[in-house]
Amino acid sequence: MTQQETQAIGSLAELTPEQINKLSEGTFTDLIGLRYTELSADRVRGEWVVKPHLYQPAGIQNGGVYCTVIETLASMAGGIWFGDQGTVVGVNNNTDFLRAVREGTLTGEATPVHRGRLQQLWQVVITDEQGRTVAHGQVRLQNLPHRP
Repeated sequence: MTQQETQAIGSLAELTPEQINKLSEGTFTDLIGLRYTELSADRVRGEWVVKPHLYQPAGIQNGGVYCTVIETLASMAGGIWFGDQGTVVGVNNNTDFLRAVREGTLTGEATPVHRGRLQQLWQVVITDEQGRTVAHGQVRLQNLPHRP
């Protein structure tokens, strides 16, 4: 998304998953195939298909993809919640890898743990097609209010 496109968006809360997917074309999330399926101030969901270009040498989903998805979904959710007050930036991402995956569609869901004046904490759970948790993490976000 270009700086101009970002500035033209009044608030992330005004956009649909389809619009965010379109704006994400050509970005890193597009490269890994992440597609948003639900956007709200209380939950953001997305999914992607595990493919060989996302593997680590052992032939399983690279953990960096999980970290990226967790950071991305939490940041989008935090940005939607913070709205037009300013922007949010990630300051910590803690991701645990629980189950190896070689194929299939994975789903990530971000939900809030804490939303405060200066910081937010979001948890993200990634599940496979059978509903098993394959990774989970949490992201701490710093709220950056607009300066007068």
